[in-house]
Amino acid sequence: MLTGTTTSAAAQFTSSPRGAQLARRFAVRCMEAWGHPPASDVSCAVALVVGELAANAVRHGRVPGRDVGLRLALDAAAGLVRVEVADAAATKLPPTSAPSSYPEGESGRGLLLVEALAVRWGWAPRRPVGKTVWADVPVEGLALE
Repeated sequence: MLTGTTTSAAAQFTSSPRGAQLARRFAVRCMEAWGHPPASDVSCAVALVVGELAANAVRHGRVPGRDVGLRLALDAAAGLVRVEVADAAATKLPPTSAPSSYPEGESGRGLLLVEALAVRWGWAPRRPVGKTVWADVPVEGLALE
């Protein structure tokens, strides 16, 4: 939950792999503007979460002619960065938690990464259509290696 002392940024991206890549770059630039260099643990964590959620939105939530929305909100008082990725697919809903096992292969582990990096995550319906998947990433206490 955000406390009201937030700094935020938002952008729209095409619902394509290139759009997901640009969303991740946007997140890194925002984090740098908010005092967290690109190589910092929090910037890397936010970039990974944005990358995974945007990739899921492109892969599973793509609706032709509709963009993917990204909103980032830094709540310094709470020590969190809220990542919100919105798509227009109202019928393709994410699971309520990351699956405990994944098939062999190169994909299917995105929500497990999100769950590992965020203190909480979930989704909500988006008006007029679609859904928003969100994750709260801690600003302190991350140690990525």
